[in-house]
Amino acid sequence: MVAMPNGFPVVVVGAGQAGLAVSYELTAREVEHVVLERARVGQSWLGLWDSFCLVTPNWTMRLPGAAYSGDDPEGFVPRDEIVRYLRGYASSFGAPVREGVGVDSLEPGPGGGFLLRTSAGELRAESVVVCTGAYQRPHRPAIAAGFPRDVLVIDAQDYRNPAALPSGKVLVVGSGQTGCQLSEELHEAGREVFLACGRAPWLPRRPGGRDIVTWLRETTFFDTPLSDLPSPAARLGANLLVTGQRGGHDLHYRTLQATGVQLLGRLAGVEGHRASFAADLADSVAFGDARYADIRKLLTKQLPIKGIMAPELPDSPPFHADPPLELDLNGFGVVIFTSGFRPDYTHWVRFPAFDAMGFPLTDNGASRVVSGLYFCGVHFLRKRKSSVLFGVGEDAAIVAQSIAHHHRTAPPSARTRSSGHQGSA
Repeated sequence: MVAMPNGFPVVVVGAGQAGLAVSYELTAREVEHVVLERARVGQSWLGLWDSFCLVTPNWTMRLPGAAYSGDDPEGFVPRDEIVRYLRGYASSFGAPVREGVGVDSLEPGPGGGFLLRTSAGELRAESVVVCTGAYQRPHRPAIAAGFPRDVLVIDAQDYRNPAALPSGKVLVVGSGQTGCQLSEELHEAGREVFLACGRAPWLPRRPGGRDIVTWLRETTFFDTPLSDLPSPAARLGANLLVTGQRGGHDLHYRTLQATGVQLLGRLAGVEGHRASFAADLADSVAFGDARYADIRKLLTKQLPIKGIMAPELPDSPPFHADPPLELDLNGFGVVIFTSGFRPDYTHWVRFPAFDAMGFPLTDNGASRVVSGLYFCGVHFLRKRKSSVLFGVGEDAAIVAQSIAHHHRTAPPSARTRSSGHQGSA
């Protein structure tokens, strides 16, 4: 299969773990393609804060054909090592990556197929795989606009380290993995930190001397399909509260409270220099405790079936919640929003291929709406593990096989016509 004039049979958009895994699988099937990356390979990881390290154990760095081979499988590598792994992976099979090429729009091609308008000019493609990451657009609720101008307001992606922030107290809004990790780092740097909490599950880092992710790998937890979620909105729920800092340790509301971080309820309003908070901190903690109990039940039920003794997980300890319902923002230097991410496809993908929340409508990664359009690396694309380093390869192989089959069996004229077809969701 050869490249098309001004284009390729297949264009992969994004050179993170998903795009590279798809490229590996397409290469193995001898499907001609190109990978377009707006910046550099692994850029989304490089854009994280300075002290970031992998939240899952090192063994989870296992893209297709490149399982972890180091001597610390249950350690946690720093950010830059993850980037080196991805760049080495791309080099290992000669991934056809074009760095510095941003895709500004993906549209129906004239006469069929796809037209990509890029920073390097227009490209045609018969098939396109969108691999632009699981976490795309930081979610900042409308209430954020009410903060006074003398208090810096940033998103987590703009945070680098404590020294880069203005002096004063810090309010962190959003208490998933990122919110808890930044709160801990800022507190340890001597800052007075307030954390507005939401609902997030938690687990101990290393029960029974083994990492919790390693335990969960032995169950169906990471293979939970999208269809098993209680509602579509559950796809936006917080990940497990854990950290890989300093070799990995417990990090959740109780540990933060014990160190001196001031926990608050959900941010409810801002008026002048007064911020108000809901009286729901105890409810948020109870939510996390319920998820802890659910996973404990999963471990004790499924591990013995495989001949594995489940680790002992005690009942959740008591929690004292008496947070202030208002804060005087005088003396605060910065507010950091860590309130999650939302899909960001619809501003550049010119097809009606998404649900009400902006997630692509797919079956096994293939768009239900547009023939020839695929997605990979999406949170809960197929399963809970679809977007993570040790799970994305499974989806990449399915997508690549579907593309290879399509390009083997359809004549060129039919491929072009079908690629531009829009059906019903």
